[in-house]
Amino acid sequence: MPTILAGDIGGTKSNLGLFEVQGARLVSVVERSYPSQRYATLEMLVKEFLRGRSESIDEATFGIACPIVNGVCNGTNLPWSVSVYDLRQKLHIQRLTLINDLEAMALGIASLPEESFAVVNAGKEEPRGCRAVVAAGTGLGEAGLVWEAGRYRVLASEGGHADFGPRDDREMALLRFLLKKFGRVSYERVLSGPGLFNVYQFLREDRKRSDPPWLAEAMSGKDPSVVITDAALVGRDPLCVEALEMFISLYGAEAGNMALKLFTTGGIFIGGGIAPKILHKLKEGSFMKSFAEKGRLSSFLSSVPVKVILDTRGPLLGAASYGISRDNSARNVSAVAEP
Repeated sequence: MPTILAGDIGGTKSNLGLFEVQGARLVSVVERSYPSQRYATLEMLVKEFLRGRSESIDEATFGIACPIVNGVCNGTNLPWSVSVYDLRQKLHIQRLTLINDLEAMALGIASLPEESFAVVNAGKEEPRGCRAVVAAGTGLGEAGLVWEAGRYRVLASEGGHADFGPRDDREMALLRFLLKKFGRVSYERVLSGPGLFNVYQFLREDRKRSDPPWLAEAMSGKDPSVVITDAALVGRDPLCVEALEMFISLYGAEAGNMALKLFTTGGIFIGGGIAPKILHKLKEGSFMKSFAEKGRLSSFLSSVPVKVILDTRGPLLGAASYGISRDNSARNVSAVAEP
């Protein structure tokens, strides 16, 4: 039976798995997670995963967090340059493909059970309607899904790097602050882990406040965005609370932008590592207020289903199903979590 190697390669963490195609099922053999920054190349990471294994691999697909042009990826949040042609030679796998990480995440939606999603807005889902995925994590990823020939086809995107569009005076001030820092400001500069820290730094300067000693100490030894989120969720620091609230409002606004661009009657799916951690805050109202506050199209936005992807395995399952989904004879193959 065919064996598939799949990878969900992110800026912070990479998940790898081996899957067997058993009839109409894609069954997990082994899965592992690795810190991406520990490895100098994707090849080294994959060889670490395969060390000691005897399976003959028929096909491999890696969803990777960077734009892919002519089979080559130069990471935006990973210090890697990856070539599909080099990987085929070095890993001795001729049927090897690179796809965008959000393409893998979007493909994985179909493989996840209903309990893998948390509803933020029930809306009114149109069967086979366009869908979109917006995922903030180490970076900001976006992708679309369009129904075609009996299945959803993924529209890969680098929409997270589109120009940030402020909506009011405070966001205009945020833009000016970030222009001085970066020269150009994309949505990823405000909607990502580093983006949350950027928002916090703006508010700190705007309020002319210094970090409390406990917060400065925590940030010196840990990812600042994690520290800010943790402090905000328990209400320990008012500026952290304000930064997270602004982040959530911006998140809702950009998700609403995607809903307009693709007319997502099939729903918006919020992915990435941040959303599940702040789920109860996303449900409190400011996210959907910003999502739906689109003038004459507000009524439509209010009817769009919005769900948070809770299962982190979605992109790995999407990458595993990518190759066989291209084959018309295997379109009904589904990924399952069985060992």
